[in-house]
Amino acid sequence: MNKGVYIALFSIGLAQALKIPIHLIMKKEFRPELFFQTGGMPSSHSAGVSSLTTFIALKRGIPTIDFALSFIYGLIVMYDAQGIRRQTGELTLKVNTLGELMEKIHKEESVEFKEKKPKKLKEMLGHQPAEVIGGALLGILTGTIGHCLTKKDR
Repeated sequence: MNKGVYIALFSIGLAQALKIPIHLIMKKEFRPELFFQTGGMPSSHSAGVSSLTTFIALKRGIPTIDFALSFIYGLIVMYDAQGIRRQTGELTLKVNTLGELMEKIHKEESVEFKEKKPKKLKEMLGHQPAEVIGGALLGILTGTIGHCLTKKDR
């Protein structure tokens, strides 16, 4: 198997695992389910692509097509994680609060109205820029360590 893939997958798993203690320190809440959720610090998307890009840069060199592909792909993934996905998460917050507003309006109405309760949408989709940077730094670190550990196995 490709060692770069192993390192990237390890980096993604490590980023997901780190979300639990970071959330505990920041919010004083123990939430192990964060391991399986998107969003939060650090970005596992950023960690995965930056660890792979770092590994490729160290193993094959920066002037290679492998590095160029990984670098551009990584930039797109990180931009999407903090841009489009974050905006979707913020829109979801607004949609979820509309449901609460509608409930308040209906309670003040005298007319009986039955409505199926929609499932609340997932609000933590994207990342703040600091979470993307945190994931990228974690990825660079794991990519570098992964390269050093596998250097002998060429």
